Amino acid sequence: MSPIIMALLGTGFTFAGTALGAALVFFFRGEIKPSLQRVFLGFAAGIMIAASVWSLLIPALEMSAENGSPIPWLPAAGGFVIGAAFLLLLDRLLPHMHANTGEVEGLHSNFKKSTMLMLAVTLHNIPEGLAVGLAFGFVGSGPNAVTLSGAIALALGMALQNFPEGAAISLPLKNAGMKNGKAFVYGALSGIVEPIFGVLGVLVAGSVIGIMPWMLGFAAGAMIYVVVEELIPEANLGQHSHYGTLSVMVGFLLMMVLDVALG
Repeated sequence: MSPIIMALLGTGFTFAGTALGAALVFFFRGEIKPSLQRVFLGFAAGIMIAASVWSLLIPALEMSAENGSPIPWLPAAGGFVIGAAFLLLLDRLLPHMHANTGEVEGLHSNFKKSTMLMLAVTLHNIPEGLAVGLAFGFVGSGPNAVTLSGAIALALGMALQNFPEGAAISLPLKNAGMKNGKAFVYGALSGIVEPIFGVLGVLVAGSVIGIMPWMLGFAAGAMIYVVVEELIPEANLGQHSHYGTLSVMVGFLLMMVLDVALG
C-alpha cells in the first residue's frame, strides 16, 4: 500500500473521532460542565505530550543516527523549533475564538463566532494530522521507522482526544440556536485538516531525502506549542484544578502505554 493511502487511512480514522464527537449534538442537551471540559482538555494535552516524545521525537533521533547524521539530535531539535514557530505564526494570523473563555485571537476579521470556534480547533488538528500521516505514511521504511502497530496506537490516541474536540464545537453552536445538522457539520469540518496535512507531510518528506526526522520534529514542536499555549491553560482556566492536572497525567500514561505496548 502506498504511503499516501496509508496516511489517508490513518488520518481518516482520527478525523472520524472528531466527527463522532460532533455527532453528540444529536443526543446531548445542554452545555458541557466546566469540570468535564477540564478533564477533556487535560486528557488531550497528556496524549499529545506523550505522542510527541514516543511517537515523534524518539523515532526522529533514531532515524538521524541511522542515516549517519554527524549531529543526530539536530534534525529533531531543528524541526521542533520550526514546528513551534509555524504554530505561533498561525496563532497570530488566523482569526479564532476559544470556546471556554470566549477570547478572540489572530488578525481582526468579521468572521462569525461559529467560524472562529471551528478555526480554533482546526489549529489544534494541523500538527495531529501531520503526526499521524507521517507515522502511517512511512511504516516500515527503515530499521528504526514507525511500526504499523505504533502508528495505530498513535491514531487511536489522537482519535480519543479528538472526540471531545468535535463536541466542543457542535454543542456550543447548538446552544446558541444553530440547527443540529449545521452544528454537526461545523464540528466535523474542524478535523478535515488532518487528512490534508497528513498527506502533505508525506509528500514533502517523501520528495526530499533525509527530511523525515525534521518532519517528525516539526510535528512534535507544533503539538507541544498547542499543549502549552492552549490546552493546559484552558484545562485549569486560571485556577488550580485537580481535574485538569490528573487528566493530563492519565492522558500521558495512556498514550505512553499504547505506544510502548503496541509500538
